[in-house]
Amino acid sequence: MQKEFTEDQEQFREVVARFLQDKADPAAARELLATQTGFDANVWHQMATEVGLTGTHIPETYGGFGFGVVELGIALEEMGRHIYCGPFFASSVMAGYGLMIAGDENAKQTWLPEIATGEVIATLVLDNLNSPGGVGRVLSAADNKVNGDVSLVVDGQNASQLFVVAGEADGLGLYRVEAGASGLAVTAIDSLDPTRRLAAVSFSDVSAERVGDVSEAALNAIWDHICVALSHEMIGGAQQLLDSTVEYTRIRYQFGRPIGSFQGLKHRLADLLMELEFAKAATHHAGFCLAAGDGDAYTPSMVKAMASDVYLKAAKEAIQMRGGIGFTWEEDTHFWFKRAKSSEVFMGTPSFHRERMMTMMEGAA
Repeated sequence: MQKEFTEDQEQFREVVARFLQDKADPAAARELLATQTGFDANVWHQMATEVGLTGTHIPETYGGFGFGVVELGIALEEMGRHIYCGPFFASSVMAGYGLMIAGDENAKQTWLPEIATGEVIATLVLDNLNSPGGVGRVLSAADNKVNGDVSLVVDGQNASQLFVVAGEADGLGLYRVEAGASGLAVTAIDSLDPTRRLAAVSFSDVSAERVGDVSEAALNAIWDHICVALSHEMIGGAQQLLDSTVEYTRIRYQFGRPIGSFQGLKHRLADLLMELEFAKAATHHAGFCLAAGDGDAYTPSMVKAMASDVYLKAAKEAIQMRGGIGFTWEEDTHFWFKRAKSSEVFMGTPSFHRERMMTMMEGAA
C-alpha cells in the first residue's frame, strides 16, 4: 500500500494549485454569490478540458484519466484551500462514484464519459444525507416512476442529469432522471454555505431509467468514498485557515509587538497544527487504503470525524484571533467558516461517524 505521495502526484498538486490560484479565490466567490448558478461556466470548461479535473478518478475505460482516489483527494484539498465554487463535488465525486460503484455497464459507458469531460453536470440524489441506513425511506420507485420529496440535493439546480437512489419493493435501485422531466420540481434554497449550492427536489410520478442496483455494500462503499473525498476538501480548507491565521498574527501588532509573539496564541496555534497534522495523515492514509482496496473498514468514518472537528476548530480560531474584524463580511474568513460548519454535518456528523466506526470495530472483533 502507498504510504506517501509520489513525485508525479506532487507535480499534479502544483498544477491544480496554480489553476485554482488564478481562477478561484474569495473575490471570485463574492461575485458568484450574486449569480443564479453560483459558478463560472468558463472556469468549469477550463477545469474539464484544459486541466482534466472532472475525469481525474474516472477509469480510462469510461473516458476519464484513471488516476484514482489519491489524485482526486489532491484536487479536492486544493479546492478546499481556494474555496472553489462549482458543481465538481456533486458531479464528479457524488454522481461519479454513484455510477462507478452501483451503475450497470451500459450506464457507465453512456454517462461516465460525459461526466469526465464536464459536458454533463450530474448529481447524486440521496433522501438522507445523515446516514446510509436512512437512505431509501423517502424516495420510492416502481414501474420506472420515482416519487418523493428530498430537501437537500447538492447542485440540484445546476444538474442536467439526476442519479437517484430510491427504495424498491426488495431493496434500492439507482435511477436516472433528466432535468426538466414531467413531474420533477427543483427549487434552489438558501443555505449556510452559499459557495456550495443546494436545492430541494420533488418527484411526482417522474419517469426514470433504472441504471443500477444499490446493495447495502454498494451504498456503504459510495458513502465511504464520498466521505474520504470530503475529508480531503476539509483538511485543505483547515490548512488554508491555519496558514492565513499564522500570517495574520505576524503582521497584527498590539502593545508594540506582533500578536503572534504572545505565548497564549502560540500555544493555540501549536495545538491546532498538531490536530491538523493528525487529521491530514489519517485522511491521506484513508485515500491510500481506498486506492489499494485494503485497510480497515472504519477508516473513512474515522477521518470524516477527525477532519470535521479540525476544520471547524481552525475556522473558530481564525475568527477569534482576528478579533472584531474576523466577524465582518469584508474579511474572507467567513467563507471557510461556513464551509466548515456545513461540511461538519454533510454525509454524517462526527458523532454519527464515531458511532459507526465503533460499530464496525466491534463487528470486526
